Amino acid sequence: MKMKAVVVEATGGVEALQFKNFEATSIQCTSNEAIIKNEYAGLNFIDTYHRSGLYPRDCPFILGQEGGGVIERLPTDPGADLLGFKVGDRVVYGAFGSYAEKTSVPLDKLVPVPDDMEMKTAIACMIQGLTAHYLSSSVGAGIAKEGDWVLVYGVGSGTGQWTSQMCNLRGYKVIGTTSKGKVNDKSTFGCDELIVLDNATGKSYADYTSVDIVSKVMDITNGKGCKLIIDGIGKDTYEISLKCLAKRGLFVSFGNASGAVPAFPVLRLLPQSAYMTRPKLNDFVASREELLDRASDVFTWVKEGKLNIVIDKVFDLEEVRAAHEYLESGGSKGKVLFEIKCPN
Repeated sequence: MKMKAVVVEATGGVEALQFKNFEATSIQCTSNEAIIKNEYAGLNFIDTYHRSGLYPRDCPFILGQEGGGVIERLPTDPGADLLGFKVGDRVVYGAFGSYAEKTSVPLDKLVPVPDDMEMKTAIACMIQGLTAHYLSSSVGAGIAKEGDWVLVYGVGSGTGQWTSQMCNLRGYKVIGTTSKGKVNDKSTFGCDELIVLDNATGKSYADYTSVDIVSKVMDITNGKGCKLIIDGIGKDTYEISLKCLAKRGLFVSFGNASGAVPAFPVLRLLPQSAYMTRPKLNDFVASREELLDRASDVFTWVKEGKLNIVIDKVFDLEEVRAAHEYLESGGSKGKVLFEIKCPN
């Protein structure tokens, strides 16, 4: 099958992104996969990690791991379990190869899109929404309780924007950080307190040296610190996170916007009898039941108006280099999508 796709033949900067006709031998309708005619694909920071080689993959590969559209083909094997899907159904998914006109997706990774929800909104709910769901509900379960303070970095865009709102829904008291360029009414981000930082020129994250975050957090929490710290920034913030922990608090490092967190002695956790974890989404949607349960919660909260969803920009797929530059520049204030215009 020949189709338009974004292909990475050798990892690197945005120049590694090639929008081209690609002979996609991997796009097949096997006994447990469907072919999706994509309408949109989501842009996530993890895409930049795959493109750069930080998270290695075998080259060449089609980039992207979040998309949505309609089912074009389903398995025809007599014994195939179609999980109730039909050709023409609207679905979203998290699976490799979404920067393309068509993607072959395991049936158990497909999530039906509610009839009253736009495709753009449904895709925005996937990687970032599901990540925020497990970060706010599962990782710190039993450690942070209703009324406890939590610290969420980067609430002005991306996963942080979702996570702060879901922590608020859980009854946590939320301290958020954001840059001056993304500041807004703090209620938009679900925060009780907002720490506003200077912009870091040319970076995807704020200048975390511009404000004494530790002092601010300790003032807000009356010296107790935060029971849960959700940190997608990485190298530039892990020291701050360790110093902001409450007794028996949990430091969750889930991203590398400023670079990967370096190794540090486990004794650093001793003063607060603290915990640390480095989770990933796939382990929290490991079963179809868990995937659908989390997606149902997120879709419901969006439809009820409990989550403020910001679609920041929509690029054509052929503008993929500009989109990656935009995300890595720190300009985004919400979800960034690609529109995929498939020929009929």
